[in-house]
Amino acid sequence: MSDCLHPGSDLDTGPIYVRENGQLHVVHRGAGGIRSVTPRARPFRLFSRGFSVELCMNREDDRARRQRTDHFIFTYTKEGNLRYSAKSLFSLVLGYISDNVDHIDSLIGFPEQIAEKLFSAAEARQKFTEPVTGLRALQKFTEAYGSLVLCSLCLRNRYLVISEKLDEIKSFRELTCLDLSCCKLGDEHELLEHLTKEALSSVKRLLLKDNSLSDAGLRRMTAPVRVLKKGLENLLVLDLSCNPKITDVGIGYLLSFKKLNCLDISGTGLKDVNAVIKRIQTQIGLVHSKVPLKEFDHSNCKTEGWAEQTVLQWEQAVMEAIKPQDDLRSRTAALRFYGKTHRIDEVVKCKLAETETKASGNLQFYKEKVRNCHLPLKKEVAGSHELKNNKKRALAEQERERTSKQKHLCLTVEDWDLLNTY
Repeated sequence: MSDCLHPGSDLDTGPIYVRENGQLHVVHRGAGGIRSVTPRARPFRLFSRGFSVELCMNREDDRARRQRTDHFIFTYTKEGNLRYSAKSLFSLVLGYISDNVDHIDSLIGFPEQIAEKLFSAAEARQKFTEPVTGLRALQKFTEAYGSLVLCSLCLRNRYLVISEKLDEIKSFRELTCLDLSCCKLGDEHELLEHLTKEALSSVKRLLLKDNSLSDAGLRRMTAPVRVLKKGLENLLVLDLSCNPKITDVGIGYLLSFKKLNCLDISGTGLKDVNAVIKRIQTQIGLVHSKVPLKEFDHSNCKTEGWAEQTVLQWEQAVMEAIKPQDDLRSRTAALRFYGKTHRIDEVVKCKLAETETKASGNLQFYKEKVRNCHLPLKKEVAGSHELKNNKKRALAEQERERTSKQKHLCLTVEDWDLLNTY
């Protein structure tokens, strides 16, 4: 100890601590004495200096939180306790793909059963209501599955849905029934032009009641059938009622629909009704009905297919967009009180059109074979009518074959202009 405390010692041992009477003392060489020192306790570190922990549960977005909780199924036991179980790998993968359905390259050749579940999952997440990605995702399904996505579409009085979702509606393929009644589309609308495309050549039931159509619109709509034998060549039921701009000239374009079973031209601007009735009966084989037909009561046409809920989501989105206009009812009531004109809804117009057709008369046509299947006649009357009709049809078919070649050769300038557009 004395050697260590000697100032001339060559060894550098550093500070020396001595414990005496329960206290710790340090020995300083320069001062030559001993003084008591209380050492500083070093803080204890569980992690390194650069490590930090941050709770991010409240900062996560709703999408990440949904993905985390979607992995489990929460249920309650009989005792009332909360119980959770993990979802299957198939459901997890299905949810992930439906969240990114717009990035799918193609679904051609994919199984229909799994595709239907994928479509329902994406529909539940409202992926098809998005403006850009929704259209791209919907096209992948329509290209691969056609009528399974939608086989029947009813857009009666849904003119706002047509204007907002026109591209999505044009993406549907292989439709068999299409109801566009009371939409006021006009002759130059894109959707009417789309009807002549090959994607809608499968349409068998077309309802165009109260759409402000004229002879020019019918000429454009029937040009592919009249000349190229394409377009709406499989049409069976056609409703053109409540279009007062359609005249006798426009009815002549409809004679190219050889497969028609039912036709409604009530409320049109015909001048010589009797001549039109005879012309339709001799060239197409349709008989004038004195009783309104069930095919035109708009109860058989409904939206059917995988995208049925998608169309309802479009309609709900449009209705929510025009909700602020409901607050203007008091203003419209004041305008009525002061005698000012106000906008009439399309629903009212459609009802007025129905009353006009009742007043002008019923001009609905049907084929007797189809009619007899629904309403059987007496045996004696049915037998006599069948013999007469068979003779008429045989003569009519011979005349069609003779005149078909002449019609193909005799084309007007307007028909050639239309052909150049296709």
